[in-house]
Amino acid sequence: MTGSEVRPEQTAAHGSRIRRAVRAVRGWVDDASQPDPGRRPVTRVEIWQVLGLWAVARGVNLAFLFIWYLVSTASGWGFGAQDRPVGTFTAFLTGWDADRYGRISLIGYPPVIPVGPNGNVLENDWAFLPVFPWLERLVGDLVGSDWRAAGIGLSIVFSATATVLLFLLLREVTTPRQSRWAVVFFSFAPLSFVFVIAYAESLVLTLTFAALLLAAKRMYAWIAPIGLVAAFTRPGALAVALALGIVFLVRWWRKDVDPFSRREATGLVVAGGVTAVAGLAWSWIADIATGTPHAYVLTETAWWRPFVGSGDFVPLTPWFRFMGEYLGVFGWLLVAALMVGFALLMWSKPVRRLGVVVAAFGVSYGLYIFGVFLPQASTFRLLMPISPLLAHEKLSSRRAVRVGLLVALIVLQFFAVYGLWTRGYP
Repeated sequence: MTGSEVRPEQTAAHGSRIRRAVRAVRGWVDDASQPDPGRRPVTRVEIWQVLGLWAVARGVNLAFLFIWYLVSTASGWGFGAQDRPVGTFTAFLTGWDADRYGRISLIGYPPVIPVGPNGNVLENDWAFLPVFPWLERLVGDLVGSDWRAAGIGLSIVFSATATVLLFLLLREVTTPRQSRWAVVFFSFAPLSFVFVIAYAESLVLTLTFAALLLAAKRMYAWIAPIGLVAAFTRPGALAVALALGIVFLVRWWRKDVDPFSRREATGLVVAGGVTAVAGLAWSWIADIATGTPHAYVLTETAWWRPFVGSGDFVPLTPWFRFMGEYLGVFGWLLVAALMVGFALLMWSKPVRRLGVVVAAFGVSYGLYIFGVFLPQASTFRLLMPISPLLAHEKLSSRRAVRVGLLVALIVLQFFAVYGLWTRGYP
């Protein structure tokens, strides 16, 4: 036998590994496709309870922000890491990205991409998508307010719709207890204070949870207009499109045991396609409007320069690039460990039991965050769309865990308002 020949036992072993892998994937798909036997219809009383919880949580957000605002003014602190003037409480709630949304609502986008003396593209408003500032302008004109009041009001209102839609989504796929506590954790999460500042998070969460709810109900075609609007609200629509692609593959694979009609297949293809194209369109629009190739990518990566210096954007490398910059090989190993941990979470039975829509979106959005974003303070805020994973059964199965986690989240929120808003980068 020559060195290039393959033994029969090697071929058999290779075939056995492939069969085990296929069986494992089939098991994940089958588990994720089975309805949770603990599901129950939603009552009107439960919706009102969710809205009551939402109101209490927003009161907590405003209280924490107001406390730190008073501390800031009494101590003579500047706002944020750049020590800007604090001003009024309304101005305090409309700093950072909110200022940029406000400027876009008033004057639109810059006609050219600003460039520094060394030829590097500078941070600019093309990084911020247009739907939220347009709404600020529209609502401000209708009610006679400035963009600040309109932006805060829109954020609070859309936080209510996001909370209710998250509850409805989870009730579609899991038990009342898991759904209820997931909404509690979502409402009091450390970054939930963004629901009362003039940011687009509330709106994009409303749109994301609406799309996932429609997917869970198999009303696929209706996702297309939602995906279109979401794509021009906040980055992340490509993750929704990828999730719909995974759902399509799962439905196709199981069509013999779970009929997959032509209408449903067409609806999924259209919704996924529209969302994917829309998710890429802002980059094309920025190129055409400014006359600068890759204007949007260069603008986004301008925020990276203080952390990792200049360099071209390469998908799937930002986390390795950042961690390697500060921790060397250990940083790369840490990123690899995080990837393995996340993969194991997505593979776990509690996540499978949340249904193929939630699981597929968790996988897709995790890949999206890893693939295109540099890890920094805003990463915690950017992870909010995967809040449906808070319905993980281990988080709500025991009273001690539920209460302990809730207390921890509220305490962390208090300090997050300080570290990620009042004195640091959000």
